[in-house]
Amino acid sequence: MESIWAILELLLISAIVLAFGLAAAIVFETFRRRFNHTHVEAPPVFEDPTSFKPVPCPHIFDPAEKYISLVIPAYNEEHRLPGALEETLNYLQRRAANDSTFTYEVIIVDDGSADGTKRVAFEFVKRHSVDNVRVILLGKNHGKGEAIRKGMLHSRGELLLMLDADGATRIDDMEKLENQIHAVAKKGQQSEDSAGRDSTIRISDVPAAVFGSRAHLEEKALATRKWYRNFLMKGFHIVVLLAAGSGIRDTQCGFKMFTRSAARKLFLNIRLKRWCFDVELVYLCKWFRVSMNEISVNWTEIPGSKVNLLSIPNMLWEMAIMSLGYRTGIWRIYS
Repeated sequence: MESIWAILELLLISAIVLAFGLAAAIVFETFRRRFNHTHVEAPPVFEDPTSFKPVPCPHIFDPAEKYISLVIPAYNEEHRLPGALEETLNYLQRRAANDSTFTYEVIIVDDGSADGTKRVAFEFVKRHSVDNVRVILLGKNHGKGEAIRKGMLHSRGELLLMLDADGATRIDDMEKLENQIHAVAKKGQQSEDSAGRDSTIRISDVPAAVFGSRAHLEEKALATRKWYRNFLMKGFHIVVLLAAGSGIRDTQCGFKMFTRSAARKLFLNIRLKRWCFDVELVYLCKWFRVSMNEISVNWTEIPGSKVNLLSIPNMLWEMAIMSLGYRTGIWRIYS
């Protein structure tokens, strides 16, 4: 009997030590990342692959030069990227042919790929010109959040769309997100008019974000996924609710649109570099009172996903750090 009590006592002490160790690690990492919004200091270089001359690099504080920028993070996407880019650029070219005011750019951010992603990306630059397709090379792998952040901060669009390199979401669904942002802008304009202010609101100046959502597909997914994946996803949704609050059912869909004004506020503050940056975006939208809407999009499971069971503990770790950082004021928000 004494031996059993000794074992239980040892387990309890071990659990306490482990809990204190984990808490200390979270606090240490939170302090370590308090200036993490500066991220990758090396300035991006856009290069014309035909002339090999550097192209001036824009910044999010510069006036918009295009109607829309599409930011695609790519890590070892040599095989999936070509199909997604073909579909995307064909769609953009059709819209530009029918509407002279529709101007665009596609920014591919190579997040330290070890395969032929860089080669594939530059092939599209050669075919479509450096004015319409640009590549940012991060050098080493930093994470999806950092790749998107870098692309957003050096884009030229009034509207900025982030989308995945696998083409899982139909590109023409971006019109749904556009329409929602224009509806928000129109409502803001009506408020200005009713207040007697003589001003015209530019779409880029309206702080708005629209999140593509797969929530309408959840019932079908629950029926086809393995039980443990459903259990993990339900648990993840609960943690997201605790960390960022309610409002967005599907935070992890890779199809999101921002106005230039919203992107300036959000991506200058993002500190999480990997999967959980989406949750941080929701938190920051609420803090800045950026208009948030969720729109259902068509989505298809594409083989080769980089999210696996090991991603869940990493997400929980990052959300714990984020919650502590913002709620204690260790992470300052720069406006």
